[in-house]
Amino acid sequence: MNCKFVLAVLAVFLISAAVTEGMTLARVGNELRCQCITTHSKFIPFKHIQDVKMTQSGPHCTNVEVIATLKDGREVCLEPTAPWVTRLVEAILNKAESNIETPL
Repeated sequence: MNCKFVLAVLAVFLISAAVTEGMTLARVGNELRCQCITTHSKFIPFKHIQDVKMTQSGPHCTNVEVIATLKDGREVCLEPTAPWVTRLVEAILNKAESNIETPL
């Protein structure tokens, strides 16, 4: 009986260790982080920009992030407080607003 008890305790310990390790790995995979380590504030001509993504600050990152995809495929993190970036974001938002259809 003593041997069975030791084996049962050992089995419970191994199962709990495996489950705990699995939870840790799952949590690490789901955590979000800031995507921009550094930002670019020098003007980039709009004709070189293919797409712009903006991520609001939140629990994943305390910074507002503006990421431009250039026509050559590179992604550049833009400084959101730079005046030209502010104008770019406003122009995109205005264009999106004008494309929204109003209900009849």
